[in-house]
Amino acid sequence: MECQKSENIKRCNCSYLGCEKKGLCCECLQYHLARRELPACCFPADAEATFDRSFEKFIEVHSKQR
Repeated sequence: MECQKSENIKRCNCSYLGCEKKGLCCECLQYHLARRELPACCFPADAEATFDRSFEKFIEVHSKQR
C-alpha cells in the first residue's frame, strides 16, 4: 500500500507546528501508541489544542460527549 500523505494532510487536525509525522498516519500512530497516547485525529479541536494525547484525556473527552 502506498502512503497517501497529500490526502492525509487534508484531514489531519494536528496543530503541533514542528510535527514531522503530519500526514504520515502509520508513523504518527506508531509514535503515539509507543508513548501510551493517541494521535490528534482522535480528539476534537479544543482537546487537541491542549496537546494532551493521553488515553485518559481521550476517555475524559469522549465520555462527556454523550
